[in-house]
Amino acid sequence: MKTKWTAERIRSLKGNGKVVCLTAYDYTTARHLDAAGIHMALVGDSLANTMLGYSTTLPVTMEQMLHHTAAVVRGITGAMVVADMPFMSYQISEEQALANAGRFLKESGADGVKVEGGAFRSSMIARLVENGIPVLGHIGLTPQSIRQLGGYKVQGRKVSDAERLMADALALEAAGVFAIIIECVPNSLGEAITRAVQVPTIGIGAGPHCDGQVLVSHDVLGLSGNTVPRFVKRYAELGDQIVAAFKAYKTDVEAGSFPSDEQGY
Repeated sequence: MKTKWTAERIRSLKGNGKVVCLTAYDYTTARHLDAAGIHMALVGDSLANTMLGYSTTLPVTMEQMLHHTAAVVRGITGAMVVADMPFMSYQISEEQALANAGRFLKESGADGVKVEGGAFRSSMIARLVENGIPVLGHIGLTPQSIRQLGGYKVQGRKVSDAERLMADALALEAAGVFAIIIECVPNSLGEAITRAVQVPTIGIGAGPHCDGQVLVSHDVLGLSGNTVPRFVKRYAELGDQIVAAFKAYKTDVEAGSFPSDEQGY
């Protein structure tokens, strides 16, 4: 029986080990992720891109996120499952945020939620935490703000921007997050924030000094096409293998060699 990863257990890795996180959007991926001993499964709103074919994360809905999160939960026995709160599911009011975050725990079985944004989200995050909802923070490049940011760009290069991100991280820590994702910032800033806060930092394009790392599973497996971010390392090329398998199946069917007597009754 696996010992379940929880917010408190993730937090305890600060200074004691690296946090390993991958995205998962479905039951099958969740089973394999869990079998590999990954600490945290993030049901990212990136499912808008990977599973639904959108160009940004903005269109994905609460209902779609709940649906996919529940599927991931059914495939997990050990990892902590964190659900991404989608665009406009928490921005309108703290009451809306609390209600929707509660739905992830109550309806889909998630262990916590992720919220994008820095100091200006701290009051809302504190309210979620006070009501028993573990929150994973997210600063740096925040994809839900892509229209305002003007594209997928490295954040924190200017001194003023770096100082703001440092203040954001400290505010999120004070609000009670159990960890903070830092996305697409210079390595030196990722290291400085990691040293400044007492909760784990989880980098994605934030350098090797963070307390852990997260990647999109489709990128890791070679399922996201030929264009991947600089910070990605591919560990397999399953896309090529899948196409080859499908072509072999097509060839067998067209040649009449499948099904054979071996596949019959």
